Amino acid sequence: MAVVSRSDSTKGRMKEMSDNVSRRGAADMGMLLMILAFAVIGGFMFWLNGEAATERQAQLDAAAARAAAEEESAAATVETVAIGDIEVDPTPFVGTKLRSEGAVASMLGTQGFWLATPSGNPFLVSWSAEASDGPTIVMGDTIAVEGVVTEMQELTLVEWSAAQTISDIDRMVAEFATHYIAADRVDIMRGEDETDEGAASGN
Repeated sequence: MAVVSRSDSTKGRMKEMSDNVSRRGAADMGMLLMILAFAVIGGFMFWLNGEAATERQAQLDAAAARAAAEEESAAATVETVAIGDIEVDPTPFVGTKLRSEGAVASMLGTQGFWLATPSGNPFLVSWSAEASDGPTIVMGDTIAVEGVVTEMQELTLVEWSAAQTISDIDRMVAEFATHYIAADRVDIMRGEDETDEGAASGN
């Protein structure tokens, strides 16, 4: 029968304790490395998200700049056509955005106004949604208008009446119009009360 000495027993316990300490140390080190790995991955993902957001914003800014440049370029190339030429035969200009100038002969409710022409037959201009917050104009103002020449439709008059932007009398007058300019921009060149000298000095 083998005899185990006290010295051997003590050594065994010490070795077992040492092994336990080593295992706990290894486990603690493994947990620390895992936490560190998660922190690194989290930081990397945060950086990637930041880079993606920055790149996305740069793309949006570039797109907005291109759109503004295209709009400015389009505005600069709008053809100017005499209102008299449009009134005589508007058909060739239908669907075309153009610029014209003239004096306001009368108003058409709050929907638009009539521009005086050399023939004496005024031409209708209607505010579009884009120009709904445009300047307040009155009869006698000399204005410059930009917009698309549009063929008058019965449905258009119905919509204006339903929106109460024209009265029944306005509608009867507007029914004589075969075409109109859907204005997206109106600039007052000279007010009703301005003289030629006053208008020139104001420019």
